[in-house]
Amino acid sequence: EVQLVESGGGLVQAGGSLRLSCAASGFTFDDYAIGWFRQAPGKEREGVSCISSSDGSTYYADSVKGRFTISSDNAKNTVYLQMNSLKPEDTAVYYCAAEVGPLGSWLVPPVDYWGQGTQVTVSS
Repeated sequence: EVQLVESGGGLVQAGGSLRLSCAASGFTFDDYAIGWFRQAPGKEREGVSCISSSDGSTYYADSVKGRFTISSDNAKNTVYLQMNSLKPEDTAVYYCAAEVGPLGSWLVPPVDYWGQGTQVTVSS
């Protein structure tokens, strides 16, 4: 059974930083993409960033380019999202999500696996 467990959310002031972690277990696939969606109240879910297991290629939404960095530690089966220069508009529930297949497939709903979400709140 695939499980994705997020951690690292919290409350931070604008301009601050947070690092989200997603611990993955039960994966038996060679080629998959894993990353983060977010959803703020009253807004659509947005794909923030993901990374490919096969070649390490990455995707970032325009709204976070230059501020967020995704990385993975394969030995720990963990993916990280380093979030710097946070803005109030980054406030949302962040979900770890994984899709079997190439990176592009992660951007096309539905995504196969989801974590429970972690709240990120950025105060102004």
